[in-house]
Amino acid sequence: MTTIEIMLVIAIILQTVATVISILLINQTKFNVLWICCIVGFTLLTAERVCQLLAYDNVDVPPQTFIWLGIIISFCFSVGLLFANVLIRYIDRINHNRRLLENRLMTAVLRTEERSRADFSRELHDGLGPLLSSAKMSLSALSTEKGGDSRTLIDNTMYVIDEAIRSLREISNNLSPHVLNNFGLARGIQNFIDKSCAMHSTAIEFKTNLRTERFDSNIEVILYRVVCELINNSLKHSGCSRIELALILCGDVLQLDFTDNGRGFSPREMMDCGMGLSNINSRIGSLNGSFDIESRDGEGMHARVKVNIDSAIILTVPRRRDKIKNRK
Repeated sequence: MTTIEIMLVIAIILQTVATVISILLINQTKFNVLWICCIVGFTLLTAERVCQLLAYDNVDVPPQTFIWLGIIISFCFSVGLLFANVLIRYIDRINHNRRLLENRLMTAVLRTEERSRADFSRELHDGLGPLLSSAKMSLSALSTEKGGDSRTLIDNTMYVIDEAIRSLREISNNLSPHVLNNFGLARGIQNFIDKSCAMHSTAIEFKTNLRTERFDSNIEVILYRVVCELINNSLKHSGCSRIELALILCGDVLQLDFTDNGRGFSPREMMDCGMGLSNINSRIGSLNGSFDIESRDGEGMHARVKVNIDSAIILTVPRRRDKIKNRK
């Protein structure tokens, strides 16, 4: 058997295998015409190779056979390509709808989480807070009637109650930050930074061009949680002495830049193992935003978040939206 004959036999085998695969794929999608065209095309290609093999062995094969086979094969694969294009568009549409569904689910989860935080914060503030305040007032009244050791014991108890009230306020504020809810994103972040600086020696510089602008509550809450997560990670794990944070509104894009001078890390490893980076990525993804992080060992880290406030979530208060657009 010559080399040409061997190549023709191999081509016949490969095209037969392709025909079988096309038959198996018929039930996998609803685009049966695509696979039927492939089956016919590959079958005719196999027949053409057989005719060529016979012609090579000096078997008389009419020339018109090759012409008609070529025409039909070209027609089948042209129709198949048209339906393949339809199939690709269909798959893209399914993927797009899946991403939209994932974002909606994430948004629903975040809203439920924030609503639960707010409810729990309100219960703590309105329920337990007054009880502690009443206990403090009762002890204050009692302390005027007692002396000596009893007075010291009462004073210590009042100190413990004061600490409990202060802790209660901090817990309530962390669960549902009142400054963020009442005054907006910039004030909320600044308030969190002031508290962090009071408890740590790390210098935190915050720059922003935001004033009284308000955004959809989802945007504000998610970006606030992202900033808190980034600052807490740097304070706990990086060993940094300085953090720089910038929140800039440019047109319809809200950009957050975060930098520390800590020990750095491998972003891919940290994204897999924790430190809240995957959580940040999911939160920003729910806003159709982007989250990029750069870091190397010993060189600190830089994170950048971009959110388009129009494509993420439409602002809930049109008047505030107009105020933002007037800044352009």
